[in-house]
Amino acid sequence: MTYDLKLRIWRGDATGGSLQDFTVPVDDGEVVLDAVHHVQAMRAGDLSVRWNCKAGKCGSCSAEVNGRPRLMCMSRLSDFPKDEPITITPMRTFPVIKDLVTDVSFNYVKAAEVPAFTPTAEQPQAPFRMAQVDVERSQEFRKCIECFLCQNTCHVVRDHEENKQAFAGPRFFLRYAELDMHPNDALDRKKLAQEERGLGLCNITKCCTEVCPEHIKITDNAIIPMKERVVDVKYDPIRFLRRRPKASV
Repeated sequence: MTYDLKLRIWRGDATGGSLQDFTVPVDDGEVVLDAVHHVQAMRAGDLSVRWNCKAGKCGSCSAEVNGRPRLMCMSRLSDFPKDEPITITPMRTFPVIKDLVTDVSFNYVKAAEVPAFTPTAEQPQAPFRMAQVDVERSQEFRKCIECFLCQNTCHVVRDHEENKQAFAGPRFFLRYAELDMHPNDALDRKKLAQEERGLGLCNITKCCTEVCPEHIKITDNAIIPMKERVVDVKYDPIRFLRRRPKASV
């Protein structure tokens, strides 16, 4: 069944912009991205929007729908009242390029800072032998599609631009945790994550977990365990004694 949907879409660029109202015909079963495409095809041919797979796997169509970070291709119109407008704005944490397209290069800078997988001397190359629990942990972390919704909703950088230089963000704490927990990785990343990548700035509000379209438990399974590992290394008395230099004779 076709009905008229009212949309409020942010239009503008780095210099500024505003919300514009559109009304387009949509069908039952469509998603927000379909409605945006209707606007692009019928009302505003110059509307800029980033998308690719339209299947919730590429992470390209991230935006804020009625103020909540979402993938537009996974936001069904049936979840919204038909008689109320849907407001679509670009991700707030990243600079706007045009309309709904933002500059997410911040995330690729942070990705490049993550030390690569470093195999142990016992198993220097694949195939690696791993316990099933370690396999399952890595598989959960690897489900990330890099939509950067978790980065966008994290208030440490969302509300504090000055933190971006020193803060990797939840997506990359996930990566640090994956590597640090890998049984065949020889590199210790705990000190790096804490002292140089801002792990201590995270106060585990779980907002990143709430917006993850892959339902990865970013906070419970990655960030909190990494914080615990940092504390173990820094404050465990047995480990502290082991680190103390031996007295000279």
